Amino acid sequence: MKAFTLSFSLFLLAACSYGQKRVSQSEFKKLMKDSNAQIVDVRTANEVSHGKIQGSLNIDYFKADFMETAKSKLDKNKPVLVYCAAGGRSASAAKDLKKAGFKKVYDLEGGYDNWKE
Repeated sequence: MKAFTLSFSLFLLAACSYGQKRVSQSEFKKLMKDSNAQIVDVRTANEVSHGKIQGSLNIDYFKADFMETAKSKLDKNKPVLVYCAAGGRSASAAKDLKKAGFKKVYDLEGGYDNWKE
């Protein structure tokens, strides 16, 4: 179990250091005020049904067409603000978006579980 936890922690650390930026809730809220900001919820539809950040677009990271959908619905030149439930999926999604050529990707630290309006 310790080996898994260490491996997972290293994976998350690597994901966060790929060029996207993990931001606090207060910084995320400031970024949301940018009229060009694209807010992306990468949770499942079931999770989203229990609440979401206003104005966010749901693109489920676990679906096979995640990247295809993201490329078709998002502008690579506008800021992308990503969140999930606790921060793991959004870190991975942010890494994938950066690899795909999205210029500015911000990941909400702590995810929706720590979100307060």
